[in-house]
Amino acid sequence: MNWKLKSALAVSTLLLAAQAAAQVTFYENESYGGRSFTTDREVGDLNRFGFNNRASSLVVNQGRWEVCENAGYAGRCMVVSRGNYESLSGMGMSGRISSMRPADPNQRFDNDGSVPVVTQPSGQITFYENEGFGGRTFVADRAIGNFGAFGFNDRASSVAVNQGRWEVCENAGFGGRCVVLRRGNYDSLQRMGLNDRISSVRPVDPNRRYPNEAPAPLASIPAGQITFYEGEGFRGRTFIANREVVNFGGFGFNDRASSVVVDQGRWEVCENARFGGRCVILRRGSYESLAGMGLNDRISSVRPVDPYGRFNNEAPAPMASPNYNYRRRVNESVFNVPVTSVHAVMGPPNERCWMERQQVSDGGQGGLNVPGAVIGAIIGGVLGHQVGGGRGKDIATVGGAVAGGAVGANVGRTTGVIQGGEVRRCENIDSSIPAYWDVTYDFRGTAHRIQMSTAPGATIAVNGDGEPRQ
Repeated sequence: MNWKLKSALAVSTLLLAAQAAAQVTFYENESYGGRSFTTDREVGDLNRFGFNNRASSLVVNQGRWEVCENAGYAGRCMVVSRGNYESLSGMGMSGRISSMRPADPNQRFDNDGSVPVVTQPSGQITFYENEGFGGRTFVADRAIGNFGAFGFNDRASSVAVNQGRWEVCENAGFGGRCVVLRRGNYDSLQRMGLNDRISSVRPVDPNRRYPNEAPAPLASIPAGQITFYEGEGFRGRTFIANREVVNFGGFGFNDRASSVVVDQGRWEVCENARFGGRCVILRRGSYESLAGMGLNDRISSVRPVDPYGRFNNEAPAPMASPNYNYRRRVNESVFNVPVTSVHAVMGPPNERCWMERQQVSDGGQGGLNVPGAVIGAIIGGVLGHQVGGGRGKDIATVGGAVAGGAVGANVGRTTGVIQGGEVRRCENIDSSIPAYWDVTYDFRGTAHRIQMSTAPGATIAVNGDGEPRQ
């Protein structure tokens, strides 16, 4: 193999490896707001994905990328490295990107972009709508320049920093008063004057000291978490708890839970508020239906219990690990795509059975009375012989014998039909209820097929990989 071919193969292998390890997310607005588009492979024309000339900020999650003004990697291009670019205006690329492709992570380029903001954080922060970690939640693992894009602007009343350090700010774009929060639980934002006032958040250097750092939070992260779902199979609205909740009514979720995922710890769920009525202990795992334990749409309170204790009211072992099926992930962008065909697959035939009383013939039981037939024939013949004269007398004799034999044969014979017992009869009737729906939908020119437990509408929600979401 000559050296040119070897070199070409080496470059090709390197680019494929870089592409496999790379990922970039583009945002419609600055500071990572608005619609987003994520890719882990080269895209020659963003028109195909409805995102041409729309990107105003981006996050390179992994690898290095070349982004270009025109389709087909033409026009002015820039190479961006791993990190957060909260605005593309500084490099003259805001609203102007039409194509992108992975770049060699080890090569130096003349068109390298500016150094990004902080490298993609490995931390996570969770905001809660109510004090004490209650109500709706919003989870971030990257900079969010505007909570309004996620329906959570000025809503946070408590925070749990699971990892890293984060700066939370009053205004969008990290403006207004800002406070740095370190790892731990902040059960109320009231004391630092940020209750219902947070509009943006971003990770900061975990090793630096900041003059606007908040007082030390509670000592440890919540020991457990449990998520309730409105529908079976982890679908529909959710309610997350990482502490005891005495009344689900205060959170608009009373008697609504139909499935549960216990992410950590063990929890007691009860029928009535304040842990009254029938209660069941749930351990870590996925409970895709509460109907089997008689708690479907009946849970009103929950509290953590000793993870090492023994309880008489513990539920059967759940599924081994959380199974989220088509549940939408946190901060995951979804798109509505057209459903192209729907086929209802009917359930198996139903057997319908009934009992009926059947008439059964005895098949001549008791038989013919032979002696009676002989005697009857003789008597009939004698009587027939006494009728008429000449040739008519002979005919009458024969007729009398036949008639007499027939009568005699049936003398003492039982009836020819008897009433039998109950007879079970069955027939198969086609089911009128679909077992599931075979659904085909189109995503970016490719047909996808799934099975659904309910009939879909004209469109179906999918993520950036075409996977269905609900």
